[in-house]
Amino acid sequence: MAETPDWWPFAVILVGAAATYVWRGLGVALSGRIDPDGRAFEWAACIAYALVAALVARMIVLPTGPLAETPLADRLGATALSLAVYFLAGRNMLWGVGAGVGALTLLTWY
Repeated sequence: MAETPDWWPFAVILVGAAATYVWRGLGVALSGRIDPDGRAFEWAACIAYALVAALVARMIVLPTGPLAETPLADRLGATALSLAVYFLAGRNMLWGVGAGVGALTLLTWY
């Protein structure tokens, strides 16, 4: 079996960095030409919100890891309280997330 050359890990890191920074560079180069109020940004925002909503729904309905050990009723209750506090606090994300974390912690301990 052939031995891997010593420079191989550095080549993998350089290729990975190049793949990442090429797209970032293109983003910087094109950012001045994109209309922030245009349809492309609206579409991207919709996709981003849909992905976040799907991930949150998956965490509630099909959790993995330690969250899977909590009952579904606790996860749903914490989510409902979190949404209620979020809207009652004038769409304040900090208050909503804090209420959800606190509720889930208390429900899990209780």
